[in-house]
Amino acid sequence: MKPGAPRVKMPTTARIGDVIQIKSKIRHPMETGWRKGGDGKTVSRNRITRFVCTFDGRDVMSADFDSGVAADPYLLFYTKVVGAGTYDFRWEGDGGQVLTTAIPLTILNT
Repeated sequence: MKPGAPRVKMPTTARIGDVIQIKSKIRHPMETGWRKGGDGKTVSRNRITRFVCTFDGRDVMSADFDSGVAADPYLLFYTKVVGAGTYDFRWEGDGGQVLTTAIPLTILNT
C-alpha cells in the first residue's frame, strides 16, 4: 500500500508572538514486518520512520517513529510565531520514501 498525500491543518495567517496549533496526518499502513497476511506470508516492513517540521530551515518539531506507531500517524503540536515564512513538513520512510508538503504563513498587521 502506498501512502496517501500528507494532510496538514494550521492557520495561514497569525500575529508575531501568537502560539499556533499544527495538526498533521498521513495515510500509511505502518507495517512492522512482523505480521502475517491472509496467505500466511510475512507482510513486508513499510513504515514512516521520521517526521520533521521546519520553519525557514530551522527545526520546529521532529519525531522518530518505531514499530509501536499505529497506521495513519497523526501529530499535533504548537509553535510560537516569530515571523512570516514557510513551514515545511517531511515524512521519511523505509526504502527511501519521502513525502513533503509546505504551507506559507503570513503575518497580520496589528
